[in-house]
Amino acid sequence: MASGAGLDLPVAAGRKRILILGGGFAGAYAALHLEKQLGGAPDFEVAVVSKENFVLFTPMLHEVAGSDLGVTDIVQPLRKMLRHTRIAIANIEAIDPTRKQVRVRHPDLPEAYDVVYDHLVLALGAVTNFYHTPGLEEHAFTMKTLGDAIRVRNGVINALELADNQSDETRRRTTLTAVVAGGGFAGTETVGAINDFMREGLQLYPHLTEDMIRVVLVHPGAVILPELGESLGRYAQKKLGERGVEILLNSKVSSFDGETVTLGDGTTISSRMLIWTAGTTPAPLIANLPCALERGRVVVNEYLEVPDFPGVWALGDCALVPDPLHPGKFYPPTAQHAVRQADVLAKNVVATLRGEQRQPFKFKVIGLLASIGRRCGVAEILGMRFSGIIAWWLWRGIYLSKLPGFPKKVRVALDWTLDLFFSKNIVQLPTLTSPTISVTEKTSAATRSSAPEAKASPKS
Repeated sequence: MASGAGLDLPVAAGRKRILILGGGFAGAYAALHLEKQLGGAPDFEVAVVSKENFVLFTPMLHEVAGSDLGVTDIVQPLRKMLRHTRIAIANIEAIDPTRKQVRVRHPDLPEAYDVVYDHLVLALGAVTNFYHTPGLEEHAFTMKTLGDAIRVRNGVINALELADNQSDETRRRTTLTAVVAGGGFAGTETVGAINDFMREGLQLYPHLTEDMIRVVLVHPGAVILPELGESLGRYAQKKLGERGVEILLNSKVSSFDGETVTLGDGTTISSRMLIWTAGTTPAPLIANLPCALERGRVVVNEYLEVPDFPGVWALGDCALVPDPLHPGKFYPPTAQHAVRQADVLAKNVVATLRGEQRQPFKFKVIGLLASIGRRCGVAEILGMRFSGIIAWWLWRGIYLSKLPGFPKKVRVALDWTLDLFFSKNIVQLPTLTSPTISVTEKTSAATRSSAPEAKASPKS
């Protein structure tokens, strides 16, 4: 067995291990709150297994895609955020709640190893769901990870560069057409960001004009941003329309072949870029668990514990959390809910370990905000609705305050300030290694000898 940084070793006698699977919002904040609750008690150990060594601040993901923020501005290293937590960067291969162990493997190690636990926290998040739509898995962009945002950013820049090199007008317009599927928060904020990016980037491409750009938002409902209500949704539609975004309501993408987006009614859009934000599903590992599942998510009680499996907890996108304020309904899987659940879950785990009373999870959303482009947003806070630049500043101020780490707050605030006065950065971020070649001295000499000899210059 591999060493696994010691996580594969038995826990010291009398010590309890709380193992958290997943280092996203839910998992990282659960660990952070457990650190605070336990206060460094030597009889407890908190451990996190994550496939990445950072926590991603997803509400600002579209800002990276739109070149408003730098790539590392919205990530915080887990080891810096969680000073008293054991961190293992590894892929999770199997979960056995009966034997209380998890099989994990570091991608660069040949052997997997088992991690035992006393309490298990499932914070595995969700993955993009294409719903078996033809062509999406092969050709579509997504917006779930930092890598996704970088790929979208590079895709927008590549479209401008490619169009600048094309002489055929039809091909040029196809290249400069971007389609975003899904009019929820992710899709609406993404379409606003890339629309601004494409249009502002034109100033560096004198052969391209704004009328060549087409940005389309495809939404299956009657109004975008349905969580914010009809009036704010229609306001967002109006503002996006004024900025040049074309919105197709009551429409769904039925296929994409890399050159043509086909909608459910047969309408086609010539485009090389489709960004899919129209669906997610819990991580595939969840489906193999022996516990009760509903809608693909782990069923938990009001304390965020999995019924019939004492000591197993779940939160975030992979958990189906009942809403006691609305019997029969469940909390939506959002980052805002995940952070709140993390606090309650940590308290309940510690209360269980110490034989104390637990508290049910109850949460009423204080506010919802969305950025729909530079200097424009929509928001509903404590029942009051805001729009325009006020909502945009509220969005920036509130999310800046929630960004983990003071240095990150400073960097983001600085980037935002500079962005007000300077144009967007259109530098592509290459992900490939540089080309290499191996040349022996003999080969090099032969190459030189085969070259035609230079003729002497005629004397004057």
